[in-house]
Amino acid sequence: MDGQNGTTNIFTTKKKKNEQQQKKDEIPERVTLKKEIGLLSACTIIIGNIIGSGIFISPKGVLEHSGSVGVALVVWVLGGCIAALGSLCYAELGVTIPKSGGDYSYVTEIFGGLMGFLLLWSAVLIMYPTTLAVIALTFSSYVLQPVFPDCVPPYMATRMLSATCLLLLTWVNCSSVRLATRIQDVFTVGKLMALGLIIVVGLVQICNGHYEWLTPQVAFSMERPPSVGQIALAFLQASFAFSGWNFLNYVTEEVVEPRRNLPRAIYISIPLVTFVYTLTNIAYFSSMSPEELLSSNAVAVTFGEKLLGAFSVIMPISVALSTFGGINGYLFTSSRLCFSGAREGHLPSLLAMIHYKNCTPIPALLVCCAATIVILCIGETHNLINYVSFINYLSYGVTIAGLLYYRWKKPNLYRPIKVSLLVPLCYLLFWAVLLGFSLYSEPVVCGVGLVIMLTGIPVYFLGVHWREKPKCIYSFIERATYVGQRLCFVVFPQFDPIEIIEIPPELHRRRSSGRGSLAGHF
Repeated sequence: MDGQNGTTNIFTTKKKKNEQQQKKDEIPERVTLKKEIGLLSACTIIIGNIIGSGIFISPKGVLEHSGSVGVALVVWVLGGCIAALGSLCYAELGVTIPKSGGDYSYVTEIFGGLMGFLLLWSAVLIMYPTTLAVIALTFSSYVLQPVFPDCVPPYMATRMLSATCLLLLTWVNCSSVRLATRIQDVFTVGKLMALGLIIVVGLVQICNGHYEWLTPQVAFSMERPPSVGQIALAFLQASFAFSGWNFLNYVTEEVVEPRRNLPRAIYISIPLVTFVYTLTNIAYFSSMSPEELLSSNAVAVTFGEKLLGAFSVIMPISVALSTFGGINGYLFTSSRLCFSGAREGHLPSLLAMIHYKNCTPIPALLVCCAATIVILCIGETHNLINYVSFINYLSYGVTIAGLLYYRWKKPNLYRPIKVSLLVPLCYLLFWAVLLGFSLYSEPVVCGVGLVIMLTGIPVYFLGVHWREKPKCIYSFIERATYVGQRLCFVVFPQFDPIEIIEIPPELHRRRSSGRGSLAGHF
């Protein structure tokens, strides 16, 4: 009996050890954000975030404000060129200040906490939730279009389907970074295939002689020339379609070899998207008159109905899949903005925590999802695009102005990429003209955007700057954080040190004079 008991105890001890070892293997030794974004995933994040719903909504707004087909096509091409100039500047900032958080992290590093917080406040409060809401509404509209072919889909149906899609993708992003990036890869390929179908069908139409609206005499004919303010609004509409070109900068710390892969992904993605967008618009005009395009609630669906016949159902499905991937990309990147803001102490510390096993920022993802569902019930899509585009452009300009200031402030800083001064100067010139005329043409829309941003000033001084708060406030925050940790199974991650390298003055002089190379030092 004693021998049997001894044998049983040995097996029990071994079993317990195996269970403990299994649990140990399940919990990573070091809880931190994982570097799982390679060059391909980096490209799909940029392309997937740019090609969301804009190319399926904005052609109507661009044509309406530009006044003619020819001017609309010029706006699309120039919009891509401006996005390329901005992305070159962000490539320099991204490899010089290799932090996640994009505009917010760069402005905080360069101009200080208040300026960074104002960008964060407007982004978390309206900019990214609104963009997500617009993409989600586009997704639901295209899914429901075949069900309601002769009328606009019911208000509640579109909202419920949009919210369901958001909740599903929030769960995916909470579960696994790898799964979220794989979904992004697959759906980005799907987006390019959908747009490729439109382009191929359009080129076939042109080859068959259907290009009446694309001939120079007709394309640039207009009843009355558009004002400069209207052209500015056309660019704002196009900028919505190109928004997302800077989103890889929000996840820099999860990119494999960011100093190499971040600029490469930008250089590949922006020209590709500009080329695809221009050809897509040419394809639209090969089979649709300006009047048909302006009267359509779903441009791509109308295009498919005219040219694809029985296969026209492919188009709403393709567009729905495209916008589905766009929602995933925006959730993935915008949650990292909340995460970065909390890490800097500008948002509640709970948002800077990640799941102990999956290493995903669950609280930040839940906040992004909740804010988007609130925005879903507010505003009309066209006005929402104008609000978002104005705030987007404002933040881009401030960030790129920061690049120039940072060069003056820290001339010896190591910059793996250093663009010509003409690049940020040209972008800022265009930015100032566009914003000025937008303020003149739509003072209410732009004014609301500015007011939303400026409401962050008292919030900053009360929530961040004021250190000596009553103990009851700290107790409440501590208790809420504790409850959030227990519900979401999250902890503070361990961070790798961020390398912002200062070049010694003597090496900087050698580099400037061309007598030495810094390649061996870094």
